[in-house]
Amino acid sequence: MTADEVTRLIETGLPGARVRVVTDDDTHFTAVIVSERFEGQRSIKRHQQVYGALGARMGREIHALSIEAYTPGEWSDLAATRNPR
Repeated sequence: MTADEVTRLIETGLPGARVRVVTDDDTHFTAVIVSERFEGQRSIKRHQQVYGALGARMGREIHALSIEAYTPGEWSDLAATRNPR
């Protein structure tokens, strides 16, 4: 499974999300997802949504997935702290 394939799966499962997935070996992935669907949700619920989008591929084609899940507001705040004016 490639990073592009994982990206498409997450985008399909979380319509409107901005997704970036990277991998060095096509089995271990890091994903950054920004979605309005995460508003008011704790981290575990956000991760469950991402795992739901990937379905049975988790643990099979995808052996490990590191998830950073943000709301658009959280993402903006993070970007502001990384790029102060």
